[in-house]
Amino acid sequence: MAYADDLALALSIADEVDALTIAGSQGDFAVELKPDDTPVTAIDRAAEQLVRDRLATARPGDTIVGEEFGVTAGTDKNSAGGRRWVVDPIDGTKNFVRGVPAWATLIGLLDGDDAVVGVVSAPALGRRWYASRGDGAWGVTRLNGFPTAPQRLAVSSVTALADASVSFSSLSGWEARGLLEPFLELTRTARRTRAFGDFWSYMMVAEGLVDVACEPELALHDMVALVPIVTEAGGSFTSLAGVPGPFGADALASNGSLHHAVVALLGQN
Repeated sequence: MAYADDLALALSIADEVDALTIAGSQGDFAVELKPDDTPVTAIDRAAEQLVRDRLATARPGDTIVGEEFGVTAGTDKNSAGGRRWVVDPIDGTKNFVRGVPAWATLIGLLDGDDAVVGVVSAPALGRRWYASRGDGAWGVTRLNGFPTAPQRLAVSSVTALADASVSFSSLSGWEARGLLEPFLELTRTARRTRAFGDFWSYMMVAEGLVDVACEPELALHDMVALVPIVTEAGGSFTSLAGVPGPFGADALASNGSLHHAVVALLGQN
C-alpha cells in the first residue's frame, strides 16, 4: 500500500470539490471560450484552485499540473520529473454547462512516468471510482446521499471484437486525425457502440460494462487519473499505438484481451 496516504488525500480533496461543483452547477454561471474553443467557467477554476491549495499544503514538494492553471513546481527540485499531481477540475465541461450530469473531477498522481493514483468523482451521477498502485480499483455509488460499500472493479472477459462493446466521445476528432475510416471499421466489427464519452467510457471499461474505449485527441490531464483505475481493474491503457500510459495525446483502454486487435485495426502500430 505504498500510495495509500496519497489516495486518502485525493479522496478527501474530491469530497470538497464535489460539494463546490454541485453547488455551482445549481446556480447561474457564465461560460467563456478558451483559445482552443472549449468552454470554461469560474467553477472549473475554483475547483482546480481548491485542489491546488490542498495539495500545496499537504504535499508541498510535489509538482501540480492542472488544465486551467498549468504547472506549479513543488519545493522538491526533482518533482517536475518525479511526483506530479495532474488535475482536471471538471472533465466534461460541455456537459456541465448544459446540465447533463456526466461530468467529473479527475485527480491523478504520476510518480516518474507511472500513474499510481487515480480518483474520478462524478457527484451529479452519484458515482466515484478510485485506485492506487497494487491495491485494486474500486467504485462507490451514493444512494440518498450516503455512499455504498466500495465494490472492487474488474474488466470484462470478452475475447472477440465481434462480441465487444465500444465506447467513444465523438466522430469529429477521428476525422481530424485521418482515422475516421479505421475507427468506423472498429465500430462495424464490434457488436455494439455507444458514445458515453469522456471519463465515463473508461470507467465503464474498468467496471466490465464496456470492453473498449478510445479517443484520438486527449491531454495529460484527461488521462492520468484514468490509468490506474483501468489497469488495477485488470485492463490495459495505452496510446492508440499501444504505448502504455497517458503520454500519447490519445487513448485506448480495453479489458486487455482485445487490446492488440484494436491497435491493429486502428492501424497505429
